[in-house]
Amino acid sequence: GGNNFKAIAAGNGFSLGLTNEGRIEMWGYAGNGEADLPTGTGYTAIAAGFGHGLALRSDGSIARWGAQDEGLLDVPDGGGFTAVAAGARHAMALRSDGSIVAWGRNDEGQANAPTGKDFIAISAGWLHSVALRRTGSIVAWGLNEDGQAAVPSGSDFIAISAGGDQSLAIRND
Repeated sequence: GGNNFKAIAAGNGFSLGLTNEGRIEMWGYAGNGEADLPTGTGYTAIAAGFGHGLALRSDGSIARWGAQDEGLLDVPDGGGFTAVAAGARHAMALRSDGSIVAWGRNDEGQANAPTGKDFIAISAGWLHSVALRRTGSIVAWGLNEDGQAAVPSGSDFIAISAGGDQSLAIRND
C-alpha cells in the first residue's frame, strides 16, 4: 500500500514494486522463490517474469531471484547495465554501450539477442523478445506464431512492450 513507489512490474502470479528509496517489495504467488528478494536499497529498475525477478542496482549490476531453471542463473557479471527485462524463462539486460545480453531458455530463439550497440530499450515476452534502436526502428526475435515478433515498418517508434503472445509499440506522431 501507500504511494511510495516509483516503478512496478507484473509477473506470472506475482507483482513487484520499487520504492522511492530503491527497495523492492513483492506480493502474490511465491512458489518459485519470488519472495526471496534482494535486500537493501539502491535499486533503480525491476522486471518480473514467469517465477523470477530481476533488479538493476545503482552500480549497474544485476540481481536475480526466483526460478532456478533453464539457464536463468547465468546472469552476466559486472556493471554497466542500464535496463533489465524478464520473460517467461529468459531474461535480457541492456548495456550502457547500447548492446544487449540475453540468457535463459532459448528453445524459440528468444535469448538470441541481436548484435549492435544502438539499442535504447528492451522488452521480454513469453517466448519472444523486442528491442528499440536509437533510430526509432524495432527489432524482434523468437516465437512468431501469432505475429508477436512481426516488426512494424518505420523508424518513428519511442516505446515498446512484449507480452505473452503480442507486442506493442508507440509511434512518435
